[in-house]
Amino acid sequence: MILSIQELLRREAEAVLNIPVTEAYGQAVELIVEQVCRQKGKLVTSGMGKAGQIAMNIATTFCSTGIPAVFLHPSEAQHGDLGILQENDLLLLISNSGKTREIVELTALADGLYPQLKKIVITGAPYSPLAKAADICLATGHPDEVCPLGMTPTTSTTVMTVIGDILVVETMNRTGFTIEEYSKRHHGGYLGERSRELSK
Repeated sequence: MILSIQELLRREAEAVLNIPVTEAYGQAVELIVEQVCRQKGKLVTSGMGKAGQIAMNIATTFCSTGIPAVFLHPSEAQHGDLGILQENDLLLLISNSGKTREIVELTALADGLYPQLKKIVITGAPYSPLAKAADICLATGHPDEVCPLGMTPTTSTTVMTVIGDILVVETMNRTGFTIEEYSKRHHGGYLGERSRELSK
């Protein structure tokens, strides 16, 4: 089992190292800063299934680092939750296949409400319908899943998470987000206590 685990770690690490790094990252960060910090909109993330869980995590991480963000469930959006969108918001949509029905439909619904809404897409299929609907597409490199069936989202969700982390960290660098600002947003637990100590 040790050898098997070591091989899994190697494949996951290799997938992360093979994420395509392009100018799209800088463009995405600039778009986040423009829409949220300057235009006073918010970041709205969405995804279905495992990708949705990644999208939710990205939203909460952005919130704690000075970028107001919410998760919009793509199915609930069709039953009234689309109303969370405002004209200066920015969509961050995640789908490994780039053709997840609920997410593709969400782009059309959002366009019907606010045609000018910008969209950042994280996907393993840069030529997919979702990617074509994006203003900025961040490709995962479409790594093979480490699942023995090659089906269960494993490696794909790892690289999606890493891409989300990159966006958060580079946005923090771009805005000059400080430990003092972090401590104001994170009051509870060890991180809250530690951030207050560091901000003194």
